[in-house]
Amino acid sequence: MRDFLEINQVSFSYFSKNGEIPVLDHIDFHVREGEFVAIVGPSGCGKTTLLSLLCGLLAPSDGEILLNGLPIVSSRPQIGYMLQKDHLLDWRSTKRNVALGLEVSHTYEKESDERIEKMLEDYGLAGFSKSLPSQLSGGMRQRAALIRTLLRDPALLLLDEPFSALDYQTRLTVCEDVWRIIRDSKKTTILITHDVTEAIRMADRILVLSRLPAKILSAHTLPADLRRRSPMEAGNHSEFSCYFNKIWKELMQA
Repeated sequence: MRDFLEINQVSFSYFSKNGEIPVLDHIDFHVREGEFVAIVGPSGCGKTTLLSLLCGLLAPSDGEILLNGLPIVSSRPQIGYMLQKDHLLDWRSTKRNVALGLEVSHTYEKESDERIEKMLEDYGLAGFSKSLPSQLSGGMRQRAALIRTLLRDPALLLLDEPFSALDYQTRLTVCEDVWRIIRDSKKTTILITHDVTEAIRMADRILVLSRLPAKILSAHTLPADLRRRSPMEAGNHSEFSCYFNKIWKELMQA
């Protein structure tokens, strides 16, 4: 697979009345089309800032970010961003919440209804299309948020700790659901997470960031037979604990 996303020597600093605050220091990595990359790092190391750069909300202080060979700013319509919170509107039904992105971008068409109904059915929400968010479980809300993001058919999917608000059991179930949805749709995906086990369960490759100003400490490409396993099954892999211990140690020494 070719390099689809290129992050070339990217640095970023915030500026305050006390001066410059370096956040990212020459971050350099490439992502192949269809690859699932997880990024882990200490709390406050700039993971969400990196996602803001990847979706064009911020501009690098130095370096460049290319999507399909073009500057990321010109590629923003191709990017889907799923936040920590689902941000479903309380007064809209599941179906109307899912359709919101299409409405805002003025791309809702006659065929959209059929596509929405199919995705709701495929991902276990067909019986809840008329339900309000308050009537959905946390896992259902996250599935609805993901469908809303995927409906615009983004080329690149960015996930910013989307399971952090869920309890452990629900989190495992939703990880499984989201993993299958992403694999089925073959989306190039970058997941930001503070949970090492989540990264190992879901990703093809894991990047470990240092403390501020963040650098890439290491990159781990997971074995093919581990990558093929679902999140539920991955925990039983013989090398799961080995990767966990290795990455955890790196984070503790970051």
